[in-house]
Amino acid sequence: MPEETQASTVTLIPAQPPVPALAVEFGERVRGLLDGQPHDDAAVTEALDGMEAMVDMIAAGLYSMASMLVGEGEDSIRLVETAIASADLSACHNPAESRQSSRCALCVAALELLAQRDSASLAAPGTLEAAGGCIEDDELDAAGASGQELLSMLVGPDRDRARNWLAGLPTLTRTIFVLRAVAGFTTAETAALLAAHGGPQAAGWTTEAVREFCRQGLCSLASQLLHAANR
Repeated sequence: MPEETQASTVTLIPAQPPVPALAVEFGERVRGLLDGQPHDDAAVTEALDGMEAMVDMIAAGLYSMASMLVGEGEDSIRLVETAIASADLSACHNPAESRQSSRCALCVAALELLAQRDSASLAAPGTLEAAGGCIEDDELDAAGASGQELLSMLVGPDRDRARNWLAGLPTLTRTIFVLRAVAGFTTAETAALLAAHGGPQAAGWTTEAVREFCRQGLCSLASQLLHAANR
């Protein structure tokens, strides 16, 4: 991806949630089948034990992300199916890479769907309007939240309220916020994804434009957190 070096891996969430131990163990068992040696049916069956639960877990996580981008329902289900079918998992060396590959495939399909719905919805901005001094940075802690607090908002007992807040954001702000804060893409990766898959008017996306829209989303998040604290 352009503009940021390989070493620049800063995301809105300081560290993505760890891959569940079950997924790590399952991945190691499956990779053990790829050693070029013959394996009997019993060994294969044992290695693949738990695959159904693993697929369900992956699909649930992808559906949650898809629904943040395009809304609940059939479109999100189709995005999950597309992501699972198109993600290049064979080239991944560990579960974390597999997770990011599947997220990338999902987000690509989601951006293309949003552009089909409205070709101007992900258009690159001609000029940037600053977020009015609400916050100065595009990192999550600038809004007074940690990555864990954001995750708690999105999947915890206040999930519906948080999802309603997210759904109430403008499409462009919401999309960039999810790509950065939930999917964990860098500003350069987000700009490149938008430019490549956001439709005919999206070619001009830059990292600075992505940062500005992140700040706007974070201003809204800061207001949401303040409101929750005063309840």
